[in-house]
Amino acid sequence: MAMPIEHRESSDEAKLIARSLAQDPDAFGQLVERYATVIVNLAYRMVGDRTEAEDLAQETFVAAFKSLPAFRAESKFSTWLYRIAANKCKDWLRAKRPGQAVYDVDVEDVLDDRVVEERTPERLLSQQQVAEQLGGAIQRLPPLYREAFVLKHVEGLSYEEMQEILGVKTDTLKMRVYKGRLQLSRELAELKEV
Repeated sequence: MAMPIEHRESSDEAKLIARSLAQDPDAFGQLVERYATVIVNLAYRMVGDRTEAEDLAQETFVAAFKSLPAFRAESKFSTWLYRIAANKCKDWLRAKRPGQAVYDVDVEDVLDDRVVEERTPERLLSQQQVAEQLGGAIQRLPPLYREAFVLKHVEGLSYEEMQEILGVKTDTLKMRVYKGRLQLSRELAELKEV
């Protein structure tokens, strides 16, 4: 009888973690490869700058490697990494001066290819403008709302996972997501009227 895929993946991940703890750099490299894109995308959506996001992802993996002996398998490894990345992003956001962030939208990161029926220049330009407006609106959310909104609606995490990552009660997270959505909808409605 074959093991379910999720169990095989978690078993494989546990082996990689054990090998990493035994100072096997290839094993940790495999963990980095597995999560690099997800962590870079999370950081990008939190800080709005691709270069900074890549730096923050690198800092996340360095911190994870140093803290690996403290990792308790009570939560998923991915949840633990999200927590580290979210904290790195929060630290960066606290440290940066207002107006310093650059928002460079990569349309392919924001748009879902399934939505694109025709790739005419006009349609691509229109979609790029919408993506830039949405991305800019997300960047203008207060950091707590942005963090909750990105984890819930961009990364697709459950409130339980978000609670584990951020250490904030579910009701508080739901309120932050709601207020973030409300602010986004107001801002985007104003843009539509212009």
